[in-house]
Amino acid sequence: MKNIMLKIEGMQIGMDGEENTIELVTEGKLYEKGNTLYLVYEESEISGMAGCTTTVKISKDKISMKRFGTAKSEIVFEKGKRYNSNYHTPYGTFDMEVLTKDMTYTITDEYKGDIRIEYFLNLQGMAETTNELRIKIM
Repeated sequence: MKNIMLKIEGMQIGMDGEENTIELVTEGKLYEKGNTLYLVYEESEISGMAGCTTTVKISKDKISMKRFGTAKSEIVFEKGKRYNSNYHTPYGTFDMEVLTKDMTYTITDEYKGDIRIEYFLNLQGMAETTNELRIKIM
């Protein structure tokens, strides 16, 4: 397991055109198992997910994100595919649908790199957003 620094940037545009951006720089861990790379980090107040641990699993054509703690969710990103799951929060459980528009990543042998995911998110019909997630492994 390798200690790493991550820069995580999230941009969200709501149906009303309102744009929200967050940026988080945090320590994390990276490890490899077979042909899959894992990034593990703690969320913070900035992301609104304090008390959660996030694991990003990177394989050939798929990236998944699992959160455990005060909120629990799993999102699978696969270009052009729709994924349905539940988002568990202290306020209840919500149906979540994700459609991945685009996804690219490059990671070097020294475990430095960039991940970029563009996706649409529908949270039980209450919120529909267009999102971009960028993770830089430093």
